[in-house]
Amino acid sequence: MKTTRLDQINKRIERIKAELLTIDEMRPGSLTEQLKKPDAQRGYYQLSYTRGGRSRTEHVPRYLVHDVRRQIATYKRFKVLVAEWIDLSIEQCSLKMQSGSES
Repeated sequence: MKTTRLDQINKRIERIKAELLTIDEMRPGSLTEQLKKPDAQRGYYQLSYTRGGRSRTEHVPRYLVHDVRRQIATYKRFKVLVAEWIDLSIEQCSLKMQSGSES
């Protein structure tokens, strides 16, 4: 049974690696529309994120909003894939230790 689970883990890790190779532009953060006045219909967009312990905010031109949203979604997908890979690797190492296998 452990071998079967190890095979499943290895296959999933390979699929994760393949998916990670397809990732293009990405950026962390959240994009919000800021209204200049409370009753205003339109305002401007701002990207907020923390990197390296520093909080940053950037103005995003309206014509780039779609691209920035896609980049943020890509970053979130990247984080999910890496977290899954780490979880699978931990399980993989534990199963190998239990079975006494070195490879």
